[in-house]
Amino acid sequence: MAISANAAAGALALAAWGRPSLRGRWVWFTTGVAEALLCAQVLIGVILTSGDRYEAPQIHTFYGLIVFATVTIAVASRDSMRGRLEMLYGLVGLFLAGLGIRAALQVL
Repeated sequence: MAISANAAAGALALAAWGRPSLRGRWVWFTTGVAEALLCAQVLIGVILTSGDRYEAPQIHTFYGLIVFATVTIAVASRDSMRGRLEMLYGLVGLFLAGLGIRAALQVL
């Protein structure tokens, strides 16, 4: 769900960047929900691996860290990207979706 949401939010944000008439609160709402889903997934992974019953592969843990860092950097970069926020969050959304796909394929 988090992968699909980030792919859709990234594509929508890039479309809004290319076409200003598509911009609006819905872009930010969609992006926020998608990133919140991914951060919730990382938090659930942290909770599961903090106990002794489950141990995630090291690469999977690394991907979770990269997801969290990417969202943090995107939020911190908002002021310097004025006028290009849709582009930033579009690329971030697609990057996070790709990272999620890669992490999911590592489990298989």
